[in-house]
Amino acid sequence: MNYIKTTFSTLLAIILLTACNNPQKQQATEQQQDTVVQEATPSEKKQNIVFFGNSLTAGLGLENQTEAFPALIQQKIDSLGLNYTCINAGLSGETSAGGKDRIDWLLKEPIDVFVLELGANDGLRGIKPEATKKNLGEIVDKVIKAYPNCKLVLAGMKVPPSMGEAYFKEFEAIFPALAQEKNMTLVPFLLDNVAGITKLNQQDAVHPTKEGQLILAENVWKHLEGIL
Repeated sequence: MNYIKTTFSTLLAIILLTACNNPQKQQATEQQQDTVVQEATPSEKKQNIVFFGNSLTAGLGLENQTEAFPALIQQKIDSLGLNYTCINAGLSGETSAGGKDRIDWLLKEPIDVFVLELGANDGLRGIKPEATKKNLGEIVDKVIKAYPNCKLVLAGMKVPPSMGEAYFKEFEAIFPALAQEKNMTLVPFLLDNVAGITKLNQQDAVHPTKEGQLILAENVWKHLEGIL
């Protein structure tokens, strides 16, 4: 009986030793372990931040669109390791009415954060503030309908004092009112610390220089960062 027990123990030891020294079996086990680890770590898809605006967003007059504030914000995002892609959907000359029509084709792609920068061209043309507010509101409504969980940001704008005090105040009031109604994060004035400063604007005295765009990026970022 002791001989049988000894023989059985010896055979069991040989089987276990052979299994441990079998490189193919060991490799298969390691591959299975690797597979489990890979399946437990799904890849993350980047979220889209769409900057929907006019020439200020598009970077009119700059050498490259990478100098416009949406691209500068992308640099900040990348430096912080955040999982977002900035999409520059600026169009020079765009009005709120034009934007209301153009937004439809942009909604074909996912939007996780929507930054609305329109209205400046309305103001320069003297369009009634209530019409501008209505158009901007309809743009936002379309985005909300397509992507209910989208985070919303509104860039505030002002007109030159030469447009008259009454119009100046009515136009300026569009943005805080709309932001409150639509639950949007408000950038009080996109061109803060840039408008009217010669060295920060191009020869047309309207569009920021490369240095001016850096300030625009900061103006937006300090409000955008908190919702990402």
